[in-house]
Amino acid sequence: MKKPTRPEIPKKAIYRLSVYLRCLSRLRSNGIRTVSSEALATAAGVKPTQLRKDLTYFGQFGTRGLGYDVDQLSKMIADTLGTTSLQPVILVGVGNLGRALLSYRGFDQEGFEVLAAFDAEAAAKNKLPAPKPILPMEQIAAFIREHSVKMAILTVPAAAAQEVANVLVENGIVGILNFAPMVLSVPEEVQVNYVNLAIELENLSYFIQG
Repeated sequence: MKKPTRPEIPKKAIYRLSVYLRCLSRLRSNGIRTVSSEALATAAGVKPTQLRKDLTYFGQFGTRGLGYDVDQLSKMIADTLGTTSLQPVILVGVGNLGRALLSYRGFDQEGFEVLAAFDAEAAAKNKLPAPKPILPMEQIAAFIREHSVKMAILTVPAAAAQEVANVLVENGIVGILNFAPMVLSVPEEVQVNYVNLAIELENLSYFIQG
């Protein structure tokens, strides 16, 4: 049976959908069952027209005068983002940042399960307690296959990032969250999201200039 074709959603819209989903989660935890586009847009920090445009990817729904059903909209966005069940993830590079991310408990709540970490010096890194197994790089290919992992967090030094990315892609990883300060060369079908803390601070620096 052929899978239904998903709508092509721009990357910036995908990011906003993630923000909407978190806002909806807070509404649900507070017992709120419906929300207007204006209220949800305000909570997400966007204009109501932008929110309504983003939600047109799901077709026309919502009730005029009442707004959106919080549970229904949450499910539709979660289905689109692929977070209705825990997505298995691995982490590569157990330095200070990698170890901090391993200790972060919010991943499970957001639909992601970091199964294990990998490091070229796994034996040394295991001398300190860690909340997840730290395995040698030699085991990464078998682990990815065994657990059907498609996503990885990359927290290795820049000098090793491309080589590690090659290994990940060769073994079936199609989504990489890259913390290394360099642009990776990957096949077109592989999605890489970059997290560069220095660049983010530079952006903030611009806005705080007096």
